[in-house]
Amino acid sequence: MNTPTDDETSPAERYADFMRSKDFPMLQDFAGLYGFELDDFQIRACQEIEEGRGVLVAAPTGSGKTIVGEFAIHLALQTGRKAFYTTPIKALSNQKYHDLVKRYGADNVGLLTGDNVINGEAPVVVMTTEVLRNMLYASSRTLLGLGFVVMDEVHYLADRMRGAVWEEVIIHLPESVTLVSLSATVSNAEEFGEWLATVRGETTTILEEKRPVPLFQHVMVGRRLLDLFASSDVDASAGFVKEGAPVNEELTRIARDDWASSRLMRDRRSPRKGKPGSSKNPRAVGNGRRVWIPSRVEVVERLDREGLLPAICFIFSRAGCDAAVTQLVSANTRLTTAAERDEIFHRVEHASTSLPEEDLHVLGYHEFLDGLTRGIAAHHAGLLPAFKQVVEELFQEGLVKVVFATETLALGINMPARTVVIEKLSKWNGETHAELTPGEYTQLTGRAGRRGLDIEGHGVVLYQPGMNPGEVAGLASTRTYPLRSSFRPSYNMAVNLVHQFGRARSRELLEQSFAQYQADKAVVGLARQVHKAEEALEGYREAATCHVGDFMEYADLRRQISDLEKGASRERRQDRRAEAIASLGKLRPGDVINVPAGKFSGLAVVIDPGESGDEPRPYVVTADRQARRLAPMDFPVPVESIGRLRIPKSFNGRNPAMRRDLATALKAKSHDFASPGSRRTKSADSFGDTPTDRKIAQLRAELKSHPCHQCPEREDHSRWAERYYKLQRDTDTLKRRVENRTNTVARTFDRVCDVLTALGYLDGDKVTERGSHLRRIYTDMDLVAAEGIRAGLFDELTPSELAAVLSALVFEARRADDASSPKLPGGRVKPVLGELVKLWSQLDALERDHKLDFLREPDIGFAWAAWRWAEGDDLDEVLRVTGLSAGDFVRWMKQLLDLCGQVADAAGDSPLRTTARATAKSLKRGVIAYSVLAE
Repeated sequence: MNTPTDDETSPAERYADFMRSKDFPMLQDFAGLYGFELDDFQIRACQEIEEGRGVLVAAPTGSGKTIVGEFAIHLALQTGRKAFYTTPIKALSNQKYHDLVKRYGADNVGLLTGDNVINGEAPVVVMTTEVLRNMLYASSRTLLGLGFVVMDEVHYLADRMRGAVWEEVIIHLPESVTLVSLSATVSNAEEFGEWLATVRGETTTILEEKRPVPLFQHVMVGRRLLDLFASSDVDASAGFVKEGAPVNEELTRIARDDWASSRLMRDRRSPRKGKPGSSKNPRAVGNGRRVWIPSRVEVVERLDREGLLPAICFIFSRAGCDAAVTQLVSANTRLTTAAERDEIFHRVEHASTSLPEEDLHVLGYHEFLDGLTRGIAAHHAGLLPAFKQVVEELFQEGLVKVVFATETLALGINMPARTVVIEKLSKWNGETHAELTPGEYTQLTGRAGRRGLDIEGHGVVLYQPGMNPGEVAGLASTRTYPLRSSFRPSYNMAVNLVHQFGRARSRELLEQSFAQYQADKAVVGLARQVHKAEEALEGYREAATCHVGDFMEYADLRRQISDLEKGASRERRQDRRAEAIASLGKLRPGDVINVPAGKFSGLAVVIDPGESGDEPRPYVVTADRQARRLAPMDFPVPVESIGRLRIPKSFNGRNPAMRRDLATALKAKSHDFASPGSRRTKSADSFGDTPTDRKIAQLRAELKSHPCHQCPEREDHSRWAERYYKLQRDTDTLKRRVENRTNTVARTFDRVCDVLTALGYLDGDKVTERGSHLRRIYTDMDLVAAEGIRAGLFDELTPSELAAVLSALVFEARRADDASSPKLPGGRVKPVLGELVKLWSQLDALERDHKLDFLREPDIGFAWAAWRWAEGDDLDEVLRVTGLSAGDFVRWMKQLLDLCGQVADAAGDSPLRTTARATAKSLKRGVIAYSVLAE
């Protein structure tokens, strides 16, 4: 855990003492390689590693966590062992690979990202976490001699789609491997560290909440940049400001005036357009002043004047990011010198030499270059990977001054800035506009402040109408970024585990997951409640003890009678209600009825039976001249017509005179009608002639003959027994909750195995030949792909047709309407896609039978694009027809390439392997080939 430091000595003095010490020779040698002093948390973590313990380092973004990972690499090289450095995304792996090559040389460092294999048997290998997971399942020889694994951005295990991979690696790594886990600041780092110690052995958790560069928080109101917090002594070097820090009073006043003004505007708003008092500007505030949300051009100009560039402006929309660049270019904004423009131009030209000349226009190359030479760029998932890489490199070197980015930039890519601007505090999460969480806010603003370049960083939020500064302060002053496991066993994981360990051992391994650890910790509190309740139950049982007999047996008879009577009463009420509704359906205009209940009970004449809805609602006129439509609740018992009255054809219930005349006629004939209550239904009073009634009579007889029935303290005992039974019901509920949480991961694994057994992939403790194909497929649609191979769906397809069909297993439309009426290729593609969807439907039904929900419906929205690209169409034509951005097209195509490789591996020695490889070859051309090589 984090250990206290001696406050009487300065950091420099402590560092000097450390360098004079001979206790950690490897660390001293390593520290001498850097031109700056290591921080206390870095030294403590490295010391733990040198002593042979694993570490979890949780620290703010930009604090230098990777120094700890680099020491593990240094230690591996010095002791003749291997080290793996894993990252969540290929871009970060590439970045780290180049950093390590500069330090240790190309001969000592390798790269494995699935697409790229560079010097894979080097002593230091950088890789994505999925590659290491696949190595572990394949028992790769590359694992021999492995001494250290660095897991960068380990908090990524909370990722819904890919987070399980981290836990698989942590659980399955050999015990001899020292694990170095690097995480952003999370609120439950101690809990995560405890789990790591449980599954990995000795692991020290080191928390660092101080930022190397202080971070100051601001709100931009109009063109004014105001501090978020009032106090000048707010600790800006913390990873977060302490809760309760006072908010700037001027911001609070502006928000109050804004609220009051907007309310006044609403009150005065005229229904006629253009009339004074109607506000076309929702940003107006009181006292005759207006607070405008500054344009993106004004924001950048203000930051430039204040010396707050370079900046990252987070806009949670790809289109918004691109529009921001266009707006600045249109305003002729220039943030670079002539020398910087020339440098940027040559760098971009050089980086783009491999891009096909004919594709440059459709890729928006010239617009991209124009923005870059001005020091302005966008960065989002829809951008071509080659363009993103150029933006990252130029921004890191200070040549690009402003980047408009989506939140994906905050996940791991090393792009610190002097200032971070957040345009809005809400974003579209795929389903709705959701407010930013404190964790997301911290992750975004954590980019502000470049170590070694800035003396302070700045986080800026743009003021929006209705904004509450207190809520913004809450986001900036809360360490609430809990790490929650997203782990669950997949079909591919199950066959690989069973193949390697057998089913029983695999189940035990899965119970070691962080997901189960968190569930079990939650169970501890529930189990404690159960234990206390069981103690109380025993006390209640003793209090109900009777000297003449077994009172709990007697109480059980009473409880059975009570339950049966309640059930019988409920059944009778339901029967009466059904009879009552049925009786309403028999009414006709002119029937006189006796309304049995409600505000209008008594005699009434039916005007309209009201049978058009689900339940009849008769419209009647009562004897006291009321015309009302009655509800079923007014008829708890069946109703019958007790007479007839003639209703005038022209009768209108809204006419008082007509109501009066009809009510008078009703009263005049009231003596001719049967008196209320004279007609009773059998169902209202019937009793004693059902099996339930006979059972109740039998239990009553047993009750009377029981010895405790004559006990003078019977009712006192009964009160304790009632308390016992009520607490027992509550305890049973608690036990069910405990059972639902305990072994949840293992139970899911059992269900997955049951599905695989039903399909013939598993046979007891063995993976069948059919199941061995599934071991090679890692997509989230693994079972659909494997079943497609087994069923021979892909056997007769050409390479281009295979590309179209397999695309349905990787592509997911960003919005539901993106995939409406997609264009499809001819030939065999359409019928095979139909068979694939049918196959998924069968598997979906099988999953539902086993209470699973893993497989989504295949999405055919990318099939035409994949087919045309494989056929050799120009990029311009494919993008024009599909409407996809270049970045999205490349991203989906690279995932399709991955799947083609997996299908080729899974197909064994069959024609499908040849076809899948031919498909991959046809896809890997032009901008796709360049993007793969660029990684």
